[in-house]
Amino acid sequence: MKEINILVVEDDLHMRIFITTVLETSGYNATASKDGQEGIRKVKEDSPDLIILDVMMPEEGGISMYRQLKTDNQLKDIPVVMLSGVESKTFLHSLKMMSIGLRDPLPDPEAYVEKPPKAEELLNIVQKLLAAKPLPE
Repeated sequence: MKEINILVVEDDLHMRIFITTVLETSGYNATASKDGQEGIRKVKEDSPDLIILDVMMPEEGGISMYRQLKTDNQLKDIPVVMLSGVESKTFLHSLKMMSIGLRDPLPDPEAYVEKPPKAEELLNIVQKLLAAKPLPE
């Protein structure tokens, strides 16, 4: 069976360690990135099965990275769990604003988790999204 790779893009070191530890102790292969620029590079190099993406980060933030992912034909089908201290309603409004001028509006993320995430809630979301995504053997 294929090892499942999850990319965690989070600027806060403690949150990055918490999420990757939760994932790794549950049998997933977790890699981490500290910002959207590094995150996009790792997505292109590693082709993760799922991405957990913080919304607000310095340098290139999560909204910008999300837009890059969802407008790239090779990356748009990777499920994304958005993670933020911002309410989902605020994020979804920002997403609509980011869609202005695009031929196709940006889709809502597959999941949205407010910080601080509960380990069990995050794992349930990850398992549900991975079960819905066909993974090559």
